[in-house]
Amino acid sequence: MIIESVETKHYLLPLTHPMTDASHGVMTHFEVVLVKLQSDCGLAGYGYTYTIGCGGSAIRSLIDKDLKHLLLGADANRIEAIWDRMWWRLHYVGRGGLASFAMSAVDIALWDLQAKREDLPLWKLLGGFSPEVRAYAGGIDLQLGPGELVEQTGCNLQKGFRAIKIKVGRAKLSEDVERLRAVRLCIGPDMPLMVDANMRYSVEQAISAARKFRDFDVHWFEEPTIPDDYKGMARVATEGGLPIAAGENLHTIYEFRHTIEDAKIAFPEPDVSNIGGITNWMRVAKLAHAHNLPVTSHGVHELHLHLLAAIPNASFLEVHSFGLERFIKNPPKLKDGFMTASDAPGHGVEFDWDRLREHEIH
Repeated sequence: MIIESVETKHYLLPLTHPMTDASHGVMTHFEVVLVKLQSDCGLAGYGYTYTIGCGGSAIRSLIDKDLKHLLLGADANRIEAIWDRMWWRLHYVGRGGLASFAMSAVDIALWDLQAKREDLPLWKLLGGFSPEVRAYAGGIDLQLGPGELVEQTGCNLQKGFRAIKIKVGRAKLSEDVERLRAVRLCIGPDMPLMVDANMRYSVEQAISAARKFRDFDVHWFEEPTIPDDYKGMARVATEGGLPIAAGENLHTIYEFRHTIEDAKIAFPEPDVSNIGGITNWMRVAKLAHAHNLPVTSHGVHELHLHLLAAIPNASFLEVHSFGLERFIKNPPKLKDGFMTASDAPGHGVEFDWDRLREHEIH
């Protein structure tokens, strides 16, 4: 199966409403960079990555100018070899960052193509553990007060969610405590409730926050401090007394190894759109399995649904507010806290090209 053509597209997509977290401020749009790999057997594979509103042009340029020539004429079945060639082609300017975003889009397209050729859904091709995956509502809602959070949570419960995450990191810790208290009262004592600080705190602040949050039976405390501070993260875990989730800002398996072994996280959180694609995501999942840890996800839930369905150590699927539901024809459905991966060949994402075209960047 030879790659005959490589096509990229770049979109700037509006969010349903402005959203805020503790590190990135107010966000109104996100970008999607999409790759189409056409093979000589008539099948096409689609892959994509996303940003929070900047960097998309650089990612597309890396694919068009630095990766495309490696792909044309390549055997699409040799995914590991292609991944390795891309990695070393971009290694000097990469080792993560934009390079991993670009590689992710290509690698996802390769796996989509492979699954279509095998006439298998991606989750079965990758391991086929269970099509049903627990899902949680990942709010980007730092600007919402207690009453607004309760209203949002009520809507999410009506949609079928049975686990909730809210943002923390307000200027006053007492405000986050009251917001968390309101949501816990809303959902009751037994439903999983997560908090996400988006790296807002220093280590000492994170430890203080964790000790306050413990009163509300928090399932995990996500990104309490910067991901580079492995020793600091470990202190938050041990002294704060809450399980830590982290990984959305990690772009190599080596970073995950340090985060698991040195930072003592409980929930590794690789993002297929920025870790180098499915190939590297699965490596992280196996690394986590070797450490007896469950894997969760970040964003792009229509893809992560397949990946978590493939593995035996899946935790929760984040259903992210940066979703593509408005721009694809067959978004996954939620029922009683679970999403079910489809049996369509490949990753099964059917793009609504007419709607996307309105937001294309040329």
